[in-house]
Amino acid sequence: MSGVEVITFGCRLNTYESEVMRGEAEKAGLNNAILVNTCAVTGEAVRQARQAIRRARRDHPHARIIVTGCAAQTEKETFADMPEVDAVLGNEEKLKSASYRSLPDFGVSAEEKVRVNDIMSVTETAPQLVKAIDGHVRAFIQVQNGCDHRCTFCIIPFGRGNSRSVPMGAIVDQARQLVEGGYREIVLTGVDATSYGADLPGQPSLGLLAKTLLKQVPDILRLRLSSIDGVEADRHLFDLIADEPRFMPHLHLSLQHGDDLILKRMKRRHSRADALSFCHQVRRLRPEISFGADMIAGFPTETEEMAERSASLAAACGIANLHVFPYSPRPGTPAARMPQLERALVKERAAQLRETGERLRLAHLASMVGSRQMILVENNGLAHTENFTLVEADGLPPRDLVPVTVTGHNGKHLIVQASPVSSRS
Repeated sequence: MSGVEVITFGCRLNTYESEVMRGEAEKAGLNNAILVNTCAVTGEAVRQARQAIRRARRDHPHARIIVTGCAAQTEKETFADMPEVDAVLGNEEKLKSASYRSLPDFGVSAEEKVRVNDIMSVTETAPQLVKAIDGHVRAFIQVQNGCDHRCTFCIIPFGRGNSRSVPMGAIVDQARQLVEGGYREIVLTGVDATSYGADLPGQPSLGLLAKTLLKQVPDILRLRLSSIDGVEADRHLFDLIADEPRFMPHLHLSLQHGDDLILKRMKRRHSRADALSFCHQVRRLRPEISFGADMIAGFPTETEEMAERSASLAAACGIANLHVFPYSPRPGTPAARMPQLERALVKERAAQLRETGERLRLAHLASMVGSRQMILVENNGLAHTENFTLVEADGLPPRDLVPVTVTGHNGKHLIVQASPVSSRS
């Protein structure tokens, strides 16, 4: 192989940072290299990264393999001990071209492979200008990094550090550049996006940032948020939901559970009632909105009744796209020291919750039949509606916004009939 290949795991922020990494590595003159941007959310994510590294070495025996990302930050020894790995970079180091110019020599010891600093010492997130997101028709912009909260199940603060925000002016500049490059949709992303601005002068909120972007960059056609905590939503965000058609009617919520005692043991900042209130308020403001959500099944001490409350909360909120994570103990987190459920029971609870999610998804698909939608066509024969429902779009030109009528669904995607005129310009 030649050039730089990037293998990305995990969140949208990692997708964005992979483009930064590629650019910085190429700027440093790196060649014949594979960068593996890992995720640490679950033990399964770490296992998949290790598997991908071994596969990459088999396929490219002479390439340099550099591992970075959250799992590399929190488990640097795990990757440094792998003979397939040539270097391990931390989450801060991966974004700097100097890191790729000063890689260790081939064949060094595990200790010499590691270039991982203390992430808690990082106090700022420098804006990173990206002209394109490889393979995507939606563009991601990092607005925030890190997290000040310490949910008992989560290792991510130790991979990302404390919360720090990108200055608003830099985000506006990035959005303008991406729109000028032809992107129709912008997604604002961060580790804890709704904490945006707390560390900036004047403490601007995420909602105010979104308002400012739409005002300062009027050519943004569609603006989305990545995962948010509803309890941190501000009045500006509610204004956008109610009154701004360019703000897309979809929110992905970090719910995690539906039982108040488990939420307390998770050290979450919201209650079941808070989640219900938020969803009902938002749906009153924007009836066509859809919700995605993350939930954990099989958390330590969870009873059958507690698990059922998660399913009933997902139903009460009308979650259209439920992401279910079987609880995975992460070493060093408080939840890993709590009384654990048997793994077979965790998997069973996750399967039950996924069944609820599947019923809700099918109900959502059925509710869309007969409606008129504007879809953004992607590169893989699929598209998304404004409320982020997947659409079969074979034959429609990628990157186009196309008006359609929903004629049915196949259990996975909406089936649509396109208007003869698209909005392509």
